[in-house]
Amino acid sequence: MKPSTAHKFVGLLFGAGFGFVLAAANLHEYDTIHRMLRLEEIDVFLLMGGAIGTSLPLLWWLERRRAHTALGGPLRLSRSQPRREHVIGGALFGTGWAVSGTCPAPALVMFASGAGLAAVTILGLFLGLNLRAAHLRRTDGAATAADGEHREVVVGR
Repeated sequence: MKPSTAHKFVGLLFGAGFGFVLAAANLHEYDTIHRMLRLEEIDVFLLMGGAIGTSLPLLWWLERRRAHTALGGPLRLSRSQPRREHVIGGALFGTGWAVSGTCPAPALVMFASGAGLAAVTILGLFLGLNLRAAHLRRTDGAATAADGEHREVVVGR
């Protein structure tokens, strides 16, 4: 099912709201992230813990009630086992986060708030996406990817 205009509008509202929360919590500030990574401030950890502590029980409850996503698919939490690709991807993501002081969503908020150097991080994000796509083409579909519904699908064939 393709997302309707209403779905896209709701997505835009949620995205804007998420961006507002990130900006209000100063998560678009390089220094905030680096103080957290140096364990000098725990505010960001508390914010993440609060988000996980709020959403996880709600998602478990919705899954038990056999709720569906906005596009009609079943709501299921992923229970996959960690693999080598997860560890490598996590290490790359963490390294990029530590060096740039941001991750994808805050990088966009940084750029929107006038921090021009965020463009370097955004460029790196797109470079990483293109490198992954090139890897999938090179492996001729031997690699798998998530399909958004927590199933693995063969990509590139």
